[in-house]
Amino acid sequence: MSGPAVLVGANARARPRAGGHAWALGQWALGLAALSRAAAFADGTVDGRGAPADVVLNVMGHLQRGEHAEGAARVFLDIDPGYPQMWRELGLADMLDGHDRFATIGQNIGRAGCAIPDCGLDWVTTPPPVALAEWPATTAPGSAFTTVATWRNPYGTVTYGGVTYGSRAHEFRRFIELPRLVDARFELALDIDAAEARDRRALERHGWTLRDPRAVAATPLAYRRFIQGSRAEFCVAQHMYVATRSGWLSDRSVCYLASGRPVLAQDTGFSDNYPVGEGLLAFTTLEEAAAGVESIQRDYARHSAAARALAEEHFDAPRVLRRLLARLGWAA
Repeated sequence: MSGPAVLVGANARARPRAGGHAWALGQWALGLAALSRAAAFADGTVDGRGAPADVVLNVMGHLQRGEHAEGAARVFLDIDPGYPQMWRELGLADMLDGHDRFATIGQNIGRAGCAIPDCGLDWVTTPPPVALAEWPATTAPGSAFTTVATWRNPYGTVTYGGVTYGSRAHEFRRFIELPRLVDARFELALDIDAAEARDRRALERHGWTLRDPRAVAATPLAYRRFIQGSRAEFCVAQHMYVATRSGWLSDRSVCYLASGRPVLAQDTGFSDNYPVGEGLLAFTTLEEAAAGVESIQRDYARHSAAARALAEEHFDAPRVLRRLLARLGWAA
């Protein structure tokens, strides 16, 4: 098979009971496997030690230089836009050091209107990929709008440029009344600490059904069943992604799209980069979120077909990875 041999550096073991984490990393390797002589994980499902590689695609800088594939070009792959760039500028941590090229799913980094610093680097942007064969469009959708998410991210808040950027909790409270405004069910596989009792009670009081993600999405297969058993996704983003207008779109959302499940997602600036309105709908206010739910409920078949078509056109893993490698300077 022609094309560069690529090693994916990824901390696949960091979240052992999170099926979505395995998929978020595995989609890159699945797409690369269709193009490359080799595509393996280092410190993941496949031991990359000793594997020959022309390129290391280093997800969030997990692999230190010299650990694997000595002499290979190193690409920092940013899947949490805002954090590595701000940490570097603030002198807190430099995950970008030791890399030759830089790629991000933050589609607006380097553009006017995006508050994420580019750190003086040339960022190549890319959509998150989805392996369409592993995520077929399915029939008989469930009845609930769902998502799989964490209430607070593990990074904490970051203050940069006079703005404090926070977690999903800071955004979700703005939309907590949604179930009372529309005729739809909402079910969250939400990783929320027991200490967050006040927020948990508020969510349930407003009509959100909470599920334990460790019970319904702990493995890749369970995660896929949960998504494909949903009616659609309702996605609230981390404050970091929204307030910076990063252009981030979730790796989870593209799995919903591929499954023929419409996605109603809080706009992070992704509407600047992908078609929205059918299959993928963006909202910024509670009123827009309610209108999006009503649109999906009113014409579900149209939105479902559009969701799969969007996945095929914009997020197909081999196509995404072929374009990314070409933009980074390697033919695939």
